[in-house]
Amino acid sequence: MPPSKSSSDGLIQVWQGRGPLAWLLLPVGFIFFALAALRRLAYRFGWLTSERLPVPVVVVGNIIAGGAGKTPLTLWLAKRLTAAGRKPGIVSRGYGRIGNQIAKVGAGGTAQDYGDEPLLLARRSGCPVHVGVDRVAAARSLLTEHPECDLILCDDGLQHYRMQRDIEVAVIDRRGLMNGWPLPAGPLREPASRLASVDALVLNETALAPVHNVPTFAMRLTGQQFYRIDDPRITCGTGDLAGLALHAVAGIGEPQRFFDHLVQLGLHFESHSFPDHHRYTAEDLKFSGDALLMTEKDALKCAGISSLPIWVLPVDAVVEPDLARHILDILEKKTDGSASA
Repeated sequence: MPPSKSSSDGLIQVWQGRGPLAWLLLPVGFIFFALAALRRLAYRFGWLTSERLPVPVVVVGNIIAGGAGKTPLTLWLAKRLTAAGRKPGIVSRGYGRIGNQIAKVGAGGTAQDYGDEPLLLARRSGCPVHVGVDRVAAARSLLTEHPECDLILCDDGLQHYRMQRDIEVAVIDRRGLMNGWPLPAGPLREPASRLASVDALVLNETALAPVHNVPTFAMRLTGQQFYRIDDPRITCGTGDLAGLALHAVAGIGEPQRFFDHLVQLGLHFESHSFPDHHRYTAEDLKFSGDALLMTEKDALKCAGISSLPIWVLPVDAVVEPDLARHILDILEKKTDGSASA
């Protein structure tokens, strides 16, 4: 069945083309781009102060509004860099949480405390995670508490120029840049030309590279084993769900990506999309059926609010070729350059 519409779907539809409403919003978009360009120039020429941390910083971000797969990629990088002998810490804005203060993310906390994505990273990465609107302050807090960390991964923050960075990784998902216009007429936070200056471009699923001469990597998300939200030790496969009246729920950057994944697993369900970072209520999940299916990110906000069993699908990123090795090579060259200087 087709997915139910969230309140954000209308805006996404505007961004998919260059229709009358997009044209109407375009003058505001030009103002947005002009202000963004002035802000970036202010940091470049020192009119606004940026800060360098005592360890290298790798920023994972994008130039469009909404999710494109940054958090799964950050998780993948954290695990691969740890396996390579580095000791990464992770900082994030903590979007959707209550309060703006700097905080260390406890794996036993809630999404309201820290934000859904930082909480997911803390539970699955094995790395310390700190959140704060001021990523520099969050990173300094993390390094004070965890001096063993020798690298900072910033989940989102490509436009957070107050934090100097050594490496920039931009993620583009299968929607690409949509109509290619600035907010609010389109999805762009910065012009497409900004991608030419990053150190790596990661294409999530079927995305096409919008720029050339930038090292490009392919990413896909895998996962087919579900666990029960009330007891993760209880798992099931797709065969166990066959024949049930299922509802699939997603409040992520592109809900349809999750629904398509479930279809590829051979499941039949009624789908329900919600805005990214949606705070669920019992009324949102009041469905008639046998079970609910949802992402790990959504599950962080849904424990105990549905009478139906909730099965959670964790996914892992697969990135090819080896982006972690590319990052380590860049850092080694910068270290060698500093030493020779």
